[in-house]
Amino acid sequence: MGRTVEDATKILEIIAGYDADDPLTKNSNGNIPLTYTQFLDSNALVGARIGVLRELSDDNPNPEIKRLFEQSLLDMDSLGATVVAPIVVPDFASLKENQWCAPFREDVEGFLANYVKNDSIKTIEDIIKVGSTSKFAKERLLRNAEHTGRWEDSEIPCLDAYSDVRRVAFREAIENVMDSLNLDAIVYPSWNNPPARIDRFQEEYLGDNNQIISPHTGQPAFTVPMGFTAKNLPAGLQFLGKMYDEPILIGLAYSYEQGTKHRKTPNLQKAPTHNKPE
Repeated sequence: MGRTVEDATKILEIIAGYDADDPLTKNSNGNIPLTYTQFLDSNALVGARIGVLRELSDDNPNPEIKRLFEQSLLDMDSLGATVVAPIVVPDFASLKENQWCAPFREDVEGFLANYVKNDSIKTIEDIIKVGSTSKFAKERLLRNAEHTGRWEDSEIPCLDAYSDVRRVAFREAIENVMDSLNLDAIVYPSWNNPPARIDRFQEEYLGDNNQIISPHTGQPAFTVPMGFTAKNLPAGLQFLGKMYDEPILIGLAYSYEQGTKHRKTPNLQKAPTHNKPE
């Protein structure tokens, strides 16, 4: 995460590569360019082919988000891209099901043991005990801590994006379509709804497209601002690429960002405080 595409790219440049404590990263050997910042090309959308995954973008979107997304497609077209719409991934609805695996407790408690090393904070329950005024945060921590293995069917083993047959099948179906249509990326709204208010998350926390493909298939995805709702809430456009196509996504995301300039610098000034009478 970063303020800009350039910021995020610089972070990627530092963290990409092999980590002996994370054996899965061995797969990146030979797939990491010397630098990523070299791909920050404001003209990258010129001649690019962008597929539109309507199965996500048209899944009960908020009208304002839909309007912003449709405008983003027009903007990409004006910036030189060929927008291919719609694209169809065979069996997408069934392939996306039963993908979520939940090593949440293992990952968080491993982090606490290896890096935090605090005797009073060793478990998820310890984190909850320390406290949060957010009901949402508490409920999510408890929910995630209670799930292990594959959410919908714990009998199916949870493997990584290179060896899990469900993940591999999902990725191959998407990349086969991208290859057949010669697509550089696929786009959809990161969320089909505006950001939810923390005290109304049960009613408003809807439309998360961000978690449907990339976390399971291992494909890279890059979200950039695509505008704001009437209430000044941000909306994001997500570019999805093929495995190790980060250089392509960086160029496309940067070109869109520079061509549209949607980001607004947040006002981080505190609201004025008023002294109470003695």
